Amino acid sequence: MVKRKTKFVCQHCGYETAKWMGKCPGCHSWNAMVEETEIVKPHNRALFVHTEGVAAKPVSITTVETTQEPRIDTKFTEFNRVLGGGIVRGSLVLIGGDPGIGKSTLLLQICAQLANDAHPVLYISGEESVKQTKLRAERLHVTAEHLYVLSETNLEHIIQTVDEMKPSFVVIDSIQTIYRSEITSAPGSVSQVRECTAELMRVAKTKGIAIFIVGHVTKEGALAGPRILEHMVDTVLYFEGERHHTYRILRAVKNRFGSTNEIGIFEMKEAGLAEVKNPSEIFLEERSKGAAGSTVVASMEGTRPVLVEIQALVSPTSFGTPRRMATGIDHNRVSLLMAVLEKRVGLLLQNQDAYLKVAGGIKLDEPAIDLAIAVSIASSFRDQPTNHTDVVIGEVGLTGEVRRVSRIEQRVQEAAKLGFQRIIIPKSNIGGWNIPKDVEVIGVVNVEEALYYALGEGKNRPIF
Repeated sequence: MVKRKTKFVCQHCGYETAKWMGKCPGCHSWNAMVEETEIVKPHNRALFVHTEGVAAKPVSITTVETTQEPRIDTKFTEFNRVLGGGIVRGSLVLIGGDPGIGKSTLLLQICAQLANDAHPVLYISGEESVKQTKLRAERLHVTAEHLYVLSETNLEHIIQTVDEMKPSFVVIDSIQTIYRSEITSAPGSVSQVRECTAELMRVAKTKGIAIFIVGHVTKEGALAGPRILEHMVDTVLYFEGERHHTYRILRAVKNRFGSTNEIGIFEMKEAGLAEVKNPSEIFLEERSKGAAGSTVVASMEGTRPVLVEIQALVSPTSFGTPRRMATGIDHNRVSLLMAVLEKRVGLLLQNQDAYLKVAGGIKLDEPAIDLAIAVSIASSFRDQPTNHTDVVIGEVGLTGEVRRVSRIEQRVQEAAKLGFQRIIIPKSNIGGWNIPKDVEVIGVVNVEEALYYALGEGKNRPIF
């Protein structure tokens, strides 16, 4: 017998309650409770039974036999890198990003590459008609015979089409437009997103189909819908970048089949997204020579070393409290390093405004960039430029010491490959690896010593 009941669901975290509340007890958001009517009826328990039809029994982990799951190459090296080497069959991948950033463009290009390899691909768009998708395909020069396009938002019809067509890959663009007729709430609500994703996960796992889901993001940049959405899928990818800049960064936040630190870099062109093979050259190509406040650091993004420029502008403040602004770097880290420079080195920064930026739009969050930030701040404060061929690497402690960082050899090799001649690193990182030819490696113990080498070259005494 079908029953109807009313409940209130938080649109941010999915918390359910029988009565309305102004403040959600789960995520403490105000005015996020929305009334929904739920149809309660007996579930088809066959959907949740083991795929072989019998109940699974516990076995010893030492007796479980594993086989190397083959991955499908998408012909996009950067995309394969972020996924961990390629697409795994039966995986459920969620891709989020700002509107107009290029999510649909990227997936349509990947679908074309897979279809050209004779893999049947089904592209389902709930936001565009078939003709609109065709217009985008013509702009991207996509003419794959095995790429099929469907404009549908009803989940039952989508699953029926998948059962009849039996594709190898399915793209849902986007999950916020898909609805299940059994649920009375509007598409995009917490209940619809949760139930539709659960059904798609069942299809992916039981039929061995790799499914890509496009998800909308909130104004804060987080994926819209309940947090459980990210827990259900196998991989969560964020497509980042400024809409008015040409470079895009694909970052893995969660990945059950690979590393979560990998990034892929693309450039938006008229004919679609193109891979950036050497991002370090891109981030450094417009660097000014002889400019104060500019320092190059070798940062690790997953298994890839990337050289980026950190810029700092320090100027006397006209306010009672000096301003601290940072783009691409944690604001709290900047305040901490400025306190270390003032206490341990003697720089009077308490009456100075500080503005820091990572050139190129990339975001850095590893500790190895601390020393480069400190050098940039000191360089701008003294109005003394750093050496154009220097790279600075190291973590800075609260006592002013420069601490060891990981994968120093890969960072130094990347810097040497791009023509940098001198690299300042923690002294504890010296030894146990081969230094490239024509590169001078300087080991420093504390921040004051690093500033002497970075800004006091050719002087008889340190400038600090």
